[in-house]
Amino acid sequence: MLGWALAFLVIAIIAAVFGFGGIATASAGIAQILFFVFLVLFVVALVVRAVRGRNV
Repeated sequence: MLGWALAFLVIAIIAAVFGFGGIATASAGIAQILFFVFLVLFVVALVVRAVRGRNV
């Protein structure tokens, strides 16, 4: 998921360089949403790992 966020960020940067403001804004918004979703899932995974311990 972090890879998708980075891909949309790159698309936003390229679109901004070429002057496509609407596409750049939309891609940056999608990248931001995906990044925060990734961050929340990462924190949840850390909490679950800490609660369950190393014995799986």
